[in-house]
Amino acid sequence: MKSVLILIPTYNESENIENLLGRLDAARIHLSKDYAVDFLVIDDSSPDKTAQIAKSMTIERLSVLIRDRKTGLGPAYLAGFKQGLTGNYAYFVEMDADLSHQPEQLADLLHVANEESLVIGTRWMAGGSVVNWPARRKLISRVGTWYASFILKLPYQDLTSGFRVLPRELLEKINFNEIETRGYGFQIEMALKAVESGFGIKQVPITFVEREYGRSKMSLLIIWESWVMVSKYGFKRIFNRR
Repeated sequence: MKSVLILIPTYNESENIENLLGRLDAARIHLSKDYAVDFLVIDDSSPDKTAQIAKSMTIERLSVLIRDRKTGLGPAYLAGFKQGLTGNYAYFVEMDADLSHQPEQLADLLHVANEESLVIGTRWMAGGSVVNWPARRKLISRVGTWYASFILKLPYQDLTSGFRVLPRELLEKINFNEIETRGYGFQIEMALKAVESGFGIKQVPITFVEREYGRSKMSLLIIWESWVMVSKYGFKRIFNRR
């Protein structure tokens, strides 16, 4: 039986965390024949008491890591990876806390996971979809992932997706001190690190549902950081080939 740790970064997700953890707990039951699943909520000291709500839930094998302050998605995941690697987990699952990623589709990602591949839940492929996003958000996401794929020469449809499975072997190979991005560009950087480390990438269609409660963490600063990171790594790869 494979051990799995689901990492859920949170900041002011009090309106969503109970629903998410309840659905994940139900999904865990369906996976229990093949996987032993634990949950780790990584909270950046949310003023709305997200961490306290998670702690109060009677869910087995749930841990809450409270960080001192909000420093971004990337540092939150890295803190979770470091704690998780002290255990014997075979797979690490990244997942948003706002219910945009469907817990019921966790099985689809895990069933194709192996020790040699990063699995990315993909919106922009056959079978994938986005629900309740305005045209502007779709355009930003499509253009952003196209630009990353083009300049990094990575032929994948959704490099910015935050629903993914990382094998332990990948995390043990990556030098966390070299990770530069803090926002959603972290997902692109991790995919690039996976390829550079000799790992494959598998794409699985998912349904992405826009949040109903709380506020999105997306901002122009995060978009700018991602664009700068992708451009820098892209030109570096071009010059290295030459």
